[in-house]
Amino acid sequence: MLEHRIADWNDAYANGANIAGGDRWPAAWDQPAQAFREELLTQGRARLDIAYGEAPRNQLDLFLPPATPKGLVVFIHGGYWMGSGRESWSHLAGGAVGRGFAVAMPSYTLCPKIRISGIVGEASVAIERAAAMVDGPLMLAGHSAGGHLVSRMVTATSPLSPDVARRIRQVISISGLHDLRPLMLTALNETLNIDEHEASAESPALLRPRNGIRITCWAGGGERSEFLRQSALLANIWTGLGAATASVVEPDRHHFSVVDGLVDPAHPLTRTLVDE
Repeated sequence: MLEHRIADWNDAYANGANIAGGDRWPAAWDQPAQAFREELLTQGRARLDIAYGEAPRNQLDLFLPPATPKGLVVFIHGGYWMGSGRESWSHLAGGAVGRGFAVAMPSYTLCPKIRISGIVGEASVAIERAAAMVDGPLMLAGHSAGGHLVSRMVTATSPLSPDVARRIRQVISISGLHDLRPLMLTALNETLNIDEHEASAESPALLRPRNGIRITCWAGGGERSEFLRQSALLANIWTGLGAATASVVEPDRHHFSVVDGLVDPAHPLTRTLVDE
């Protein structure tokens, strides 16, 4: 019998330290993100710093295709709910914009100034604000902590309004964190302050999916084993609860490079997201 037990929870959730050259991220995204924003601003196809709430980080950017959008993608960034911001991820809108969709990217208040449950509330308001600006089907994507947030949006206890929830056609959780309980065993929780009540209320893997939702859990083959487990976990559980699910492990991708496919309109990750 083969037993498996995690001895070092901090290492299990440490990404950069376990990737060759991992200290290049997230700074490696800044230049392509800035270049993308500047290009679309020059073309009159970027609306930046749109307020969706009163907190300083309650802002989103909206990137538009040349013609009337076919629908809307909302991408929510990662960073363990305590780091990063939308400005580092702008270039990842390129694939969906190239296929004719508008893309909204919000920032949100970071822990410890807010609890994860509060970020869930902010994310829902950001999605509602973006959905009011663009008609048509709605697709949600998020990376790591953002994967948690987009999957949380399609649970039975989602804070989204019924009208907006009905528009959701596809969700992709990229390297998503779907069970918050293991993070309580890491040093991250000194900042996140997750307790048992919050873990139970905010972990998508512990909640029921909304009726009729579709979700793809996408991870890189070079991920930490906990991220691969967390990705497979949600697809497994929600399949058993009636959701339409898929689980994809993309070879030769690690926790940071796994999002690169969103830049390319022809990449399977982009095609899965917009599902034309």
